[in-house]
Formats: sequence, C-alpha cells, structure tokens
Amino acid sequence: MASTRKAVQAKAVQTKTVQSRAVQPKEKSNGKYAAILRAAIKVFARSGYFNSKVADVAHEAGVADGTVYLYFKNKDDILVSIFNNEMEEALSQGRAALAQVADPAEKLKRVVLAHLERFSSDRDLAVVFQVELRGSTKFMEQFSATRVSDYLELIRSVIEDGQKRGVFRQNVNSTIAAKILFGAVDEMVTNWVLSRKRYSLLSIADIVVDIFFNGVRAHS
Repeated sequence: MASTRKAVQAKAVQTKTVQSRAVQPKEKSNGKYAAILRAAIKVFARSGYFNSKVADVAHEAGVADGTVYLYFKNKDDILVSIFNNEMEEALSQGRAALAQVADPAEKLKRVVLAHLERFSSDRDLAVVFQVELRGSTKFMEQFSATRVSDYLELIRSVIEDGQKRGVFRQNVNSTIAAKILFGAVDEMVTNWVLSRKRYSLLSIADIVVDIFFNGVRAHS
C-alpha cells in the first residue's frame, strides 16, 4: 500500500514537472527567443511598429506564427521585450566596464561612449529605441518603471561617488545630473537617427562629455 502511494506521488511530481515546463515556454537559451527579437528589430525599423504584424516578424525570423506566441503574448510584448533585453545587456556590460575604472570622470565618459557606440553599430536598434518605442503610448506610460531607472541609478551612483571623492561639485543633485546626462546622450542618438546627414555618432561623445563637465560659461 505504501509502495503504491509512493508510486502515485512520484507520478504526480513527474506530471507536475512536465506541466511546469509546458507553461514556461519563454526559454531564451534555445536561440529562438533572440532570433525573434532580432527579427522584430529589423521589421519594426523597416516598416514601423504600427504597420508591422506578428506574422512579419515570424517570417523574418524563419519560424511559424504560432512559435512567436510561445515566447511573447502579443506585438506589444515583443516591443517591450526588445527594450528590456537590450537594457539588461547594456547594464551588464556597463557595470563590468566601469568596474575596471576608478576615476569617476572616466567612468562617465565610458558610459557616454558605450551608449553612443551601441546605437552607432546598430541603426535598426536605434530606430526602434528612439522612434518606435516612443510612439507606443503603452510603453511610455510604464517608461519610468522599466530598466531605465536602473540605468539612471548606475549613472547617479558614479556621480555620487565622484562627489564623495571631490571630483564633482557636492551641491549638485546627483539624480537630476544623471537625468541631464542621459537626456543629452539620448537626444544625440535621436538626432542621428532622424538626420538626413550621415555622420559618426561616436564623434560627438567628447563634445557631450565636455559640455556636461564644463558647461557653456566662459572661464575667466
């Protein structure tokens, strides 16, 4: 009787495990998740988010329409996932890079350079971030709750560290300063995307950093 009960329990655990796997289809390690996101970036940048369909993304990724829905709830979910996925990667790489530098000023320079370099090397991604995401009311409503807050905190912590070391002015609000730097770099990427001219996005990194550190007032 006891052995029968154990067998039933074991079967129940096995069934529960199978069911658990079945309701957790967002497995990123098999490559399809990344392939769908990559395809979506290309489709959204080329055709515009609102003009694109999930079927277009599936076709570009080389998967069936139903496969997309195994990983994403809908088109909105794909768009937000692009943002979160890229931000997570940027944060991870940024933290690793900053850990190798001690000087707060140099850290901020690297933040600016890394931000511009990321979009400079992937114009489709820049279009999606600067144009398509901003056109989504649903995304903008939850913008402050996204990984942007973590990104801003990374910048703010560098500024605060610089204040403690005497590198930056202590009477500056570190939160506002972080938002100003982010806003400046973000606007430079937007201008680059929308401009009819073709120029190096990285070429303006030093200019942004110089103005942020030194302002526009002439030094006597």
